[in-house]
This record gives sequence, structure tokens and C-alpha cells, in this order.
Amino acid sequence: MTVKQNLLNFDRKGLETFFAEMGEKPFRATQVLKWIHQEGVSDFQLMTNLSKALRQTLTELAEVRLPEIVFEQKSEDGTYKWVLELDGQNRIETVFIPEDGRGTLCVSSQVGCALECTFCSTAKQGFNRNLSTAEIIGQVWVAARALAGKANLTNVVMMGMGEPLLNFNNTVAALNLMMDDFAYGLAKRRVTVSTSGVVPALLRLADVSDVSLAVSLHAPNDALRDVLVPINKKYPIAELLEACKYYIKDEKRRKITFEYVMLSGINDSVEQAHQLTRLLEGIPSKVNLIPFNPFPDTQYTRSSNNAIHRFTAVLKEAGLITTTRKTRGDDIDAACGQLVGKVKDKTKRQLKLQAVAT
Repeated sequence: MTVKQNLLNFDRKGLETFFAEMGEKPFRATQVLKWIHQEGVSDFQLMTNLSKALRQTLTELAEVRLPEIVFEQKSEDGTYKWVLELDGQNRIETVFIPEDGRGTLCVSSQVGCALECTFCSTAKQGFNRNLSTAEIIGQVWVAARALAGKANLTNVVMMGMGEPLLNFNNTVAALNLMMDDFAYGLAKRRVTVSTSGVVPALLRLADVSDVSLAVSLHAPNDALRDVLVPINKKYPIAELLEACKYYIKDEKRRKITFEYVMLSGINDSVEQAHQLTRLLEGIPSKVNLIPFNPFPDTQYTRSSNNAIHRFTAVLKEAGLITTTRKTRGDDIDAACGQLVGKVKDKTKRQLKLQAVAT
């Protein structure tokens, strides 16, 4: 049997190639993109501006296969979380956060995560595999349909499970669809990739995309960041910041968002705030302070409000645009750093942790 092509795996360029190989004109790609992503149609027979012969051929050769919704939860604050099942019984989580005038979808890029950041629940689950383009953009498709008539999806952030830049090609194809006028039509400032600092991939992203960039910094020096974000041992802060400068080199109005989780007694002192201001000097920056969201067996606690206020005051006095992220969806474990899913862990990380504990 011929394996059917999942058309969710193709951005417009990929879909044009697919149709060219069938002997069809490139405009078929835009027609089908609109049907799938704007109209939410997954049955080729309902795509009425395609010929009957083409609809039949697509039915035989292709499909629109979506992640399966296992369940949906809604927080008291209006946040939605979907648990989606993939093959092999792996699961990922996708979160929608409504705010005044906007609605942000937090999308996963991997089943689990390989980076082992110590303050993140996802990192404790281990890592199985990268998501396909279909599984990434499928999260947007599912959310857009589920939210129809309830809320508007205006922004997408690649801040869910996984490190997007370790799944480079599939992530970029999904980003292309998010911004394609024949798919979701989001402006580049409304699509954000968050990275823990995979420097070579970040430099590569600068050459193929111009989405907004957020960097998970979380520490003002290498010694502490080596502990909190272990990839720093491979790509230290100075190297990461040079890559950030390269990313925005051609657009003076753009800023990098630096994410900084607030951990009591770890990275929240006034002196560390001063270190951070010196570190970011000369880089067009916004700092997003994230009160730590606890999870079972964590060693960390959230910084006090007073500590966060003191830290913020130092950054603002230095002229840094600084915001403190509101904790959303923590009653359904949908807050930043709390996404777990169900990961068949190829790294055997959970077993290793259990062995250490005993």
C-alpha cells in the first residue's frame, strides 16, 4: 500500500512541489492551503474549487491527519489546555492564554525535551522525538477550530514542550504556515520562537526567518546558567548574545525578549539584577520576568513579590523594558514550565533519576 502524504507537513513551497510532481499548477497549493488552514476542511471531496478528478487523486494519495485531542481543560482564568496524542502513545500539551485584545497559543515542538533545564517540569520527563511539521501546525489547527466563536487566536509562541531550534526544519516550515496569508496570516511580530540558546541554529534561523525571538536566559552569569540551563556549557552567554545581535542586525526597531524565571535565593538578588543590566547593555532588549511555577519534587521556590519588585526596579532604572508575566493556568498545570504530556523517554531520564534517588 502507498503511504499517504499528510498535507499538513507542507508549507506553501512544499505544497507547490507536491502538486508539480502530480502535473498540477502551483496555484493548487494556495487553494488547498486555504481549505485546510482557513476553512478547517480536511476532506478533499469538500474542496469544491478543485476538479472532481483532482479531489479523487488527493483522496487516494494524500490526507490531512491531525493530532488527536485526548482531553481539553479550561482554567478558572480562561486559559485552555489541550492534551494531544501522537503515535506510540506519546502526548504533547498545547496552551491558549486569553488576554485583553489578544489570544496567545503556546505550541510544542518536541515530545519532551532534551535540554534538562532544572526548573522545568517538561525537562524532567525526558525526550522521545521531534514533532513533524504536521504535528506542530496541527496544534494551531486544533486550537483555531476549538476556539471558534469563543476567542481570537492572534499570537503564537513556540514556548511549549521542547527546544524549537533542535527541530529546525519542521519548526521553520510550521512558522512559514503561521505567517502565510493563505494559511493563518499572522504578522512576524505575532509569531515568536523561544530558544534556550542553540547558537548555530539561531544563526541559521536569522538567515531564513524574521519571526520574533525570545531567549531563555534565566541567569546573569555563566556559572549559574551552567546549572539552570545546561546547554550554556556548550554555548556560553557571550556567544549567545553575539548570535542575538546578529539576529536583529538589520532592523534597529526590533528587540530580543529575554526570559528570566524568578527563583527564590537563586537568581533574584539586587546584585544579580545589576549583573543582568550590565550583560544586556547595548542589546535592544525586553526582559520578561517569570515567577517560578512549582511542580512535584522541584528543588526551587518562587521569588517573593518584594524580591521581584526590587529586581524590576533595578532593571527599569537602567532603562530596560521590563514586564512580569502573570501566572496563568496553574490550576490546570498549564503555566510556564509545567507542561508534561506523556513521554516514552528514549533518554531513560526518569529511570536514571529514580536510581539516583534510591
